[in-house]
Amino acid sequence: MEALQSGDHEVIRSAAFAAGDMQLQEATPLLCQHIKSDSIGVQEAAEFALRKIRGPQVVAALLPLLNSEDAPVRNVSMDILREIGSDGMESLQTYLHDDDVDLRIFITDILGYCRTPQAIALLNRALLKDPEVNVRYQAAVSLGNLASPESVDALCQAVHDEEWVQFAAVEALAKIRDHSAASGLVKLLPQATPLVSSAIIDALGDLGDVKSIPLLFNSLENVTAALRHKIVKAIVQILTGRSLALLTGKSKERLRTYLVDALTETDDDILLAALEGLAAIGNDDCTEAVISRALSLDAEREPELYEAAIQAIASIGYNDTVRDALRSDDEQRILVMMDVCRLMNDHRTIDELKKIYWRANTDISRAAIAIVAQLADCTDMSFFMSVMEESNDAEALKNVLIFLGNQPSCPEVDELVFSQIDHRYVDVKEMALEACINLASPALNARFKERAWSDDAQQRMMAVYALGRYNLIENFHEIASALSDESPRVRQVAVEAFQNIGSQAGEYLSLLVPLLEDPDKDVRLALVDILGHIGAEAIPHVMNALRDENDWVKIRAMEALGAQKIAECVPMLAQILENGSPIVALKSIETLGKIGGNIAFGVLLGIMNHEDPEIQHAAADAVAAIQSEQE
Repeated sequence: MEALQSGDHEVIRSAAFAAGDMQLQEATPLLCQHIKSDSIGVQEAAEFALRKIRGPQVVAALLPLLNSEDAPVRNVSMDILREIGSDGMESLQTYLHDDDVDLRIFITDILGYCRTPQAIALLNRALLKDPEVNVRYQAAVSLGNLASPESVDALCQAVHDEEWVQFAAVEALAKIRDHSAASGLVKLLPQATPLVSSAIIDALGDLGDVKSIPLLFNSLENVTAALRHKIVKAIVQILTGRSLALLTGKSKERLRTYLVDALTETDDDILLAALEGLAAIGNDDCTEAVISRALSLDAEREPELYEAAIQAIASIGYNDTVRDALRSDDEQRILVMMDVCRLMNDHRTIDELKKIYWRANTDISRAAIAIVAQLADCTDMSFFMSVMEESNDAEALKNVLIFLGNQPSCPEVDELVFSQIDHRYVDVKEMALEACINLASPALNARFKERAWSDDAQQRMMAVYALGRYNLIENFHEIASALSDESPRVRQVAVEAFQNIGSQAGEYLSLLVPLLEDPDKDVRLALVDILGHIGAEAIPHVMNALRDENDWVKIRAMEALGAQKIAECVPMLAQILENGSPIVALKSIETLGKIGGNIAFGVLLGIMNHEDPEIQHAAADAVAAIQSEQE
């Protein structure tokens, strides 16, 4: 207590913390005085202590500070009272009858954090009886914060108050997740002003009480278009897609009409609800309206609305309007409808897309065949064969190959795909190779085996790549022979084939390890990648790769050793750190940080004062990584 009366801020601060820890009630008056201190540290300590001590005495002592002319003092007092106010409800009740309007507003705010029946009762009374509108408004806000069904009656009565109190009351009712709140809002709707009605409808939509649906339907007539659109949104929110489909014929038709009308809305939430509603209950007559709305949307800036529009059209289904839109000369309309076709499970869209391919410009044709390639089946083979025969467009041919590569049961598909393996366009050739692999055909595997012995290095490389993807074990003879091919690219692809069998590649170390001496760096890089994933038996060979003349091979070896935390390589990394190029030195530091341990930590500490700031920074990061690992 003496320390709290000291003139030394540090002494007071320490004493305040101690008083809080001791929950020293006698210190309350002094602590309240220190809330006013010009020292931030003293203020914080006093605030901490008062929160810890709590109780009716603290509440009573803090309340007079709400009259302070100093805003920070009022704010701190308010914040503490929000936390502990329920300890002193009698004191709060007394202040709720004060003549000072601002003080009553403060008290109604604080009561909104006091989760007690008494707080709700006091707020209900303030909402209905206080003569000051600002107090009543704050009472409604606080009741919303407490969200108790016990306040529903009072909040419903507040509908006769001034409009902005009504808004607060409606928002409060929306926060009360109870049927009584929804019922109260429903009863208020017929007697509310248009603005308040709008807020009530939003609240009913958020509450999601299906019992409010009949009244919402009854409210669709004789209201402004804006309010009707909000009602439509609320109905969609409450019923959702599946339930909307269960509406009776007359109700469904009525709602459908208003959903189409709501497509004119500029409010994104209402528009989204209208589109979702039409996706559930829209019919052919709605299609054109949704297409028109989709055309007005920017797919990049309004992706959610655009996708909802596309989904709505697709959900309604294929009809004459969809067909006519696909046959239109309007390119934008065609592009929108092609997005719809992706979602439609109807072969009639494929037939229209084929026609678009032959008649449209290059960009639209490419988009059309890309969709057809995803949706078509073997009955569409003649179309793809025609494209293959007549087109020189690489993008179109690649889409043909995408289709063929996913149709192993179609006739002659192996031959068609393989016929493109030597195409003059590299990207078509690569797509043909992927299609061949995807078909997983024994006949194609046999043809690649033959090609593995071709005089053409490019053909050998593609063949070895395909054989490795098919089955390394089954095609082992060709792949093993390719490890000594005269072409470095063939050797590289042969090495990479062993990635397809994972750690099982360890069984072939005797065959692979000699390639660490391969004259081509890319072959060595590929091999180090594989060795790094094999396991313990390959680690000595990965460590040998640290001596490679190529920096990137060294770096790849370091990545593998760091990932497996191989402490045995730390001395080699320390040596590389001294003699290697800057990029290798930085990678060595990073690897030491990943490996960790006393030796690596010591090496890193030794270079903390390196002349190169970049080395210093990297070493500091690595040390921090080791320390973090230890915690």
